[in-house]
Amino acid sequence: MDDAPEIGELVPPDRTLMGPGPSDVHPRVLRAMATPLVGYLDGFYVEMMNDATEALRYLFRTENEHTLAVSGTGSAAMETAFANLVEPGETVLVPSNGYFGERMGEIAARAGGDVVTVDAPWGEPLDPAAVERAFDEHSPTVFGFVHGETSTGVRQTDVPELTRIAHANDAYAIADTVASLGGVEFHTDEWEVDVVYSGSQKCLSAPPGASPITLNDRAMEKVRSREEPVRSWYLDLEGVWEYWGDDPSYHHTGPVSTTYALREALRMVVEEGLESTWERHERVAGALVAGVEAMGVGLNVAEEHWLPTLNPVRVPSAVDDGAVVDRLLAEHGIEIVSGLGALEGEVFRVGCMGHSARPAKALGFVSAFGSALSAAGADVDPEAGIAAAGRALDDDR
Repeated sequence: MDDAPEIGELVPPDRTLMGPGPSDVHPRVLRAMATPLVGYLDGFYVEMMNDATEALRYLFRTENEHTLAVSGTGSAAMETAFANLVEPGETVLVPSNGYFGERMGEIAARAGGDVVTVDAPWGEPLDPAAVERAFDEHSPTVFGFVHGETSTGVRQTDVPELTRIAHANDAYAIADTVASLGGVEFHTDEWEVDVVYSGSQKCLSAPPGASPITLNDRAMEKVRSREEPVRSWYLDLEGVWEYWGDDPSYHHTGPVSTTYALREALRMVVEEGLESTWERHERVAGALVAGVEAMGVGLNVAEEHWLPTLNPVRVPSAVDDGAVVDRLLAEHGIEIVSGLGALEGEVFRVGCMGHSARPAKALGFVSAFGSALSAAGADVDPEAGIAAAGRALDDDR
């Protein structure tokens, strides 16, 4: 090819991101990402990594030494967890009630695990009794579950019971908190979860690319006593920890700008206070839900398992969900997405995470959503929705 390509100026469209992620990024985080680079073993950068580690321990509610950010998106953190904990031939129990529970199984199988499932309908959490039966039947050594399932908007509320079952069977519990950490209450140590991983681009409102993970001593002992090497060189925790540990040495090139962004996002969580952050997500998402319900549309999840950060709004009868999604984007600059897997065509997935979890964003969404549904022929009352959302926010002040 002789001719040079014509590449225009980078001018991204102005969007309000209210899908399953990424969420809007705070200007402070963007500014941090734009600051000058240093080398990935520079003393200044090592200090930034240490700051991030301490803030991640606060975020995870843990004292775990082995707390870090994987250089990659949330799926890289998921693969880190399963690739390191699972040895070939081990039985791994994963859920079948959502897209990302199924992805756990795919990753565990590639690590050589013998994957079995504990079943529940999409839109419902795992029943601890079913988990116990699955342990009795299959005797897994590793058990993964999703705390906040992005595909369904379901929150697994009985985490301590799930970890109790796993430990009673001498198994390790891995929790996916990609859509919940920082937005919904979670206690790694108190709930005795062995491995917890997340992502940077959802409740933390940082760009994707630096994904939190924490492992307790019990889990790291299993990693270090493996009979076979981890099949992934890049995600092998033995090597990665040499970079994130007390005396960092080269393993891979650290994503300097992405780490800057993560550190600033975590700094903002510390400033706000983690409990206040949880409360803000619940309050703003609650107003959003009050609005869509008042206009005549419900959620596809029971209230006790509602995940404030990802709201599965039912698609009204005879409405083309894709047309509504497209209209919201084209006319209002608001991004939401349709359902996945078993819920395809059944729900809209509406995120309320991080910098997108603000009153003005919720009110703007309710107004635009009501307008888009009306244009699609739905029998809704947009004005009632706007009023209800506003009242919900006023009542919580």
